[in-house]
Amino acid sequence: MIEQPMMVKICDIIEESSTVKTFFFESNMQFEPGQFVMVWIPLLDEKPFTISYIQNNIFGISVLKRGLFTNALHAKKIGGTIGIRGPYGRGFSLQTNSNLCVIGGGIGMASLSAVIDRLNLTLKVHQGNVTVIQGTRTSAEIIYQKRFKNMNLCTEDGSVGFKGTTVKLFGELLKKQRFKQVFACGPEMMLYKVVELCREYCIECEVSLDRYIKCGFGICGQCDCSGHRVCIDGPVFNMEELSRMEDFGKTIMTKTGERVIY
Repeated sequence: MIEQPMMVKICDIIEESSTVKTFFFESNMQFEPGQFVMVWIPLLDEKPFTISYIQNNIFGISVLKRGLFTNALHAKKIGGTIGIRGPYGRGFSLQTNSNLCVIGGGIGMASLSAVIDRLNLTLKVHQGNVTVIQGTRTSAEIIYQKRFKNMNLCTEDGSVGFKGTTVKLFGELLKKQRFKQVFACGPEMMLYKVVELCREYCIECEVSLDRYIKCGFGICGQCDCSGHRVCIDGPVFNMEELSRMEDFGKTIMTKTGERVIY
């Protein structure tokens, strides 16, 4: 694990959509799908991002442009530098079972893309299969379409695929097939409803929570969820753990430390 930011050079950039870019860099860190790294831009700030691509010693982070930091990151060019430390947190417990389902909402797909790659590589040997659901508001926000060609797409405006949310599409798929395990990442209310469906159908489920992470290693308590520090106890939690977390799907702590009801 890299405890101090290590400056790395951006070796490639892919434009995944009009608002999402993937930045590639070289590193020898050991990373498990679902973990995250802290990305530092000197004189500006530091933010957490999951690794969305892993190939040998080349890693990628997919970044949604939505604030001062991410706008500055999107302005970076090939050859530019960023600081990286980590990886941090607990990733997904990937198994070699068949009939697995991966559900990504919005930029939550970034956390799951390395999961899909690892599962496809492992299950190829075991003749298993992975069903992938990706949901966004519009077709313009869909990412990784060339990378994962057999995704079940859904959009809230119906501009591509199923018209509706990931939860509704997941519910429709459950009428026709059964899954042994589900991995999900996206808005917390989406995750809450996915977990409820998994509980109803007796399906194992793990989700990656997106809370405000400031330090990355459990000191500041900014990412608290019912006494769990998401940065070190998670960000991935299973259903048993989530059932004891009263804040899950109900309240969230903002970057000012205020608890807000969903």
